[in-house]
Amino acid sequence: MSATTPGELRARNLRTLAVLAVLFLLPLAIAFATYYGTGWRPSTRVNHGQLFTPPRPLPAVALSSVGGNGMAPDRTPGPAARGFRKRWSLVYVGTGNCDADCREALYVMRQTRLALNNDMARVVRVFLVSAACCDRAFLAREHAGLEVLDASVPEAKPLLAQFSAAGREHTLFIVDPLGNLMMSYDARTSPRGLLEDLNKLLALSHIG
Repeated sequence: MSATTPGELRARNLRTLAVLAVLFLLPLAIAFATYYGTGWRPSTRVNHGQLFTPPRPLPAVALSSVGGNGMAPDRTPGPAARGFRKRWSLVYVGTGNCDADCREALYVMRQTRLALNNDMARVVRVFLVSAACCDRAFLAREHAGLEVLDASVPEAKPLLAQFSAAGREHTLFIVDPLGNLMMSYDARTSPRGLLEDLNKLLALSHIG
C-alpha cells in the first residue's frame, strides 16, 4: 500500500475543514437569511398578560374601605391611599353589585393568590368599586380578606383613568409595590398565565 504523500494529506485536511465549516456556517447562514430576508421574526414575548409600557404610576387617593370585618364602611386607609405601596396588588375594577363577570374575576383573583402558597402574603387583593357599592353579603362570604374600596367618589377619577376601560369587567390588573400599574389579564382566558407571570415577578423582585 503506497504511503500518503504530503500533498494528499494536505488536500484531505482541507476537505475536512471545508466540511466542518459548512456544517458550522450553514445553519447560521439560514438563520440570517430567514431573519433578514423574510418577514418572520421569533416571538420574544415571555409574559402572558398585556404589559403596560411604560408602567403607569398610580396616584394615591384616599378612599373609604368597604371591606374588612363585617363589611362595615370605615376610613381606614387602603392600598389606594398608600399608592399601592409595600406589597404587590391584584386589582379588579367594577361595580359593587358584582355581576357574573365580576364574580368570575374575583374568583380567579382569589384562587391565584392561594396558589402562590408561601408567597401569598406578598400579594393583596383589591376591588375598586366604581359604582353601586356593594353586595356586602356576597363579598364577606366568598372573599374574606379582599380590600374593597369605594372608588365611586369624584376624587377617584384620576385613579380609575389609569386602568384600561375596554373589557374592564373581566380584567385583572397587577400593580407593583412601588405603585406602578404593570400588567392586565383577561380572567376568562389566562388564569394560568396570570399565576405563572406573578410567580416570576415575585421570584425576581427584591421588594414587596
